[in-house]
Amino acid sequence: MIALAHLLARVVGFLALVALAAAGLLLAIFCIGTGTHGPSLGGLAKLLSLPSVRDAVGDWLARVERPGSVAVIAAVCGLGAIALGLLLIAGVLIPRRERLVQLTQTEHGRVAARRRPLAQMATSLVEQVRGVSEARVRVRPFRTSGGRLAVRAFRTAHADADAVRGSVREQLESLTQPFKLKARVDTPHRGARVE
Repeated sequence: MIALAHLLARVVGFLALVALAAAGLLLAIFCIGTGTHGPSLGGLAKLLSLPSVRDAVGDWLARVERPGSVAVIAAVCGLGAIALGLLLIAGVLIPRRERLVQLTQTEHGRVAARRRPLAQMATSLVEQVRGVSEARVRVRPFRTSGGRLAVRAFRTAHADADAVRGSVREQLESLTQPFKLKARVDTPHRGARVE
């Protein structure tokens, strides 16, 4: 939910800045001259038909003040706008919680690692395996402790998939066994690399 609020705050903030910049540029252009013709504030009001808008909005506001279905719709829209505003404020103010991979926990505390450095360590280990041309590793933490390593070890043309998979699992044991990590290894074929 907070991630959605962060994304929504970024998108709305960007769109609001673009709209504000466009409105400021338009207003600056129309502030050049005076009168009601050409680029002037009077010309802008005439171009936007502000007197007729004032009449239409005035009638609508008068209907909103009276009890009835229009007032209920306006109240619901107002509450929705308040809820959206609170969600945007939460997206801006609440920091995003980084999901850590909890490796071990003792009575003295816990040892946790960030996902990216852990993935970089695993990638470095996998790329040392003979027959692997490139490796990509993604780390997904479990809720309690440990996590899952999704390993894509691209193999060379002459490397056997099962042999490479076994070698990759063996190479990762120094990382997976002590820290309760489960590795899922995929060995697709990719162009050969000079070894």
